[in-house]
Amino acid sequence: MIQVSGLTKTIETPTHRVEILRGIDLSIPAGQFAAIMGPSGSGKSTLLGLLAGLDTPTSGRITLDGEDITGLDEDRLAVLRGRKIGFVFQSYQLIPTLTAEENVMLPLELVGGGNGGPFRARELLRTVGLEDRRDHYPIQLSGGEQQRVALARAFVLRPPILMADEPTGNLDSANGKHVLDLLIELNRREQTTLVLVTHDAQLAASADRRITMRDGQIVGDEA
Repeated sequence: MIQVSGLTKTIETPTHRVEILRGIDLSIPAGQFAAIMGPSGSGKSTLLGLLAGLDTPTSGRITLDGEDITGLDEDRLAVLRGRKIGFVFQSYQLIPTLTAEENVMLPLELVGGGNGGPFRARELLRTVGLEDRRDHYPIQLSGGEQQRVALARAFVLRPPILMADEPTGNLDSANGKHVLDLLIELNRREQTTLVLVTHDAQLAASADRRITMRDGQIVGDEA
């Protein structure tokens, strides 16, 4: 489902050159739950952003679900992200002027998802335990509830790949565990490939596979 070869990311400044990723080779099969771990500055979030097509590598190749995304322009990348990738951010990224249901429906509306949008949105909100909060705005929801709305939104288009960047990082331990349990439940039900970035070893323990990064390289890979 995800194939990476020779991936590098370098930033040039007037005074020095920063190597963020240094030759990443990685293969993640369909349906796997892979956790990418490592300390701050190890390159794990940069790698996730590249896999999601949110940034461009300096060199190397990325293939998602059989499609080479290396070198695609922004318009084609946007179409690919809409079809193949769901993304969960640490900071929720909900639209404050939209209700919970409208936030979940937004990706469907952007791709012309048709009349089934409200049913799909309410089904997912029910799954994450927020059916009775569907008319609430983000400011009326707790952090845990906002992240659960973000989970529902990430799954609404049934993407084959879901990526999550520290999805429990802004939550207390109880809410974090609840969100993680929901993420795993939704992932299995929807049969997606899940790639999750975290520095939390307990969270990573739930994954099928743990990939450890340090100084821009993969230094460990275990099931």
